[in-house]
Amino acid sequence: MMDCGADWLRRVHELKPTAIVLTHAHPDHARGLALGAPCPVYATRKTWKSLSTYPVRERRIMPLRKSVTIGRIKFEAFPVEHSLRAPAVGYRISAGGARFFYVPDLVAIRDRGRALQGIDLYIGDGAMIKRPLVRKRKGTLIGHTSIRRQLAWCRNEGVPTAFFTHCGTEIVSGDARRLDRVVHDMGTECGVNAYIAHDGRCLLLHRRGASLSRARYSRRGTKH
Repeated sequence: MMDCGADWLRRVHELKPTAIVLTHAHPDHARGLALGAPCPVYATRKTWKSLSTYPVRERRIMPLRKSVTIGRIKFEAFPVEHSLRAPAVGYRISAGGARFFYVPDLVAIRDRGRALQGIDLYIGDGAMIKRPLVRKRKGTLIGHTSIRRQLAWCRNEGVPTAFFTHCGTEIVSGDARRLDRVVHDMGTECGVNAYIAHDGRCLLLHRRGASLSRARYSRRGTKH
């Protein structure tokens, strides 16, 4: 399970995941662990420092820029710019011959070239479509970059397909069909297959590409 936000607070024990991997300590990514967890939880040292009062028994340290295997899946954490109080990472994930990068909140990826090298699928921050939501604090940019900018990264690094999740109000409250076209068209301009994520959608990953199964969805991806 990737992240465990507040809406999972009393549901995570019913779900019974075999492992939980956190990107950062903000409540919408980690508050679901406030009553503990039924499995090992992986997070960086800085994230665990922020979650020091959570009664998680099996705490595992996720190192930066070093591959960690959980089951048959490999994770490599890359620092990203997003928050000063809750330092975040994105994950380069390898499974079954496919590689993807998952980062639900960010302004920028440090060492982006290495993070996205050979990636088949980018799963990114859907908070803003065309204009970023960024401010400067203590000389550091925090907040959320735009889908448009993330698609430019994918173009520059040769990533063929991108999905955007953890969506902001602009997407959650907007016209689904129109916004799907907007994001798809922006992706086409960059040579990237671009989509907005939906609950229930399944991805079948192949080397250097990704395709959708015929899964149904109930509502648009997680509201930011």
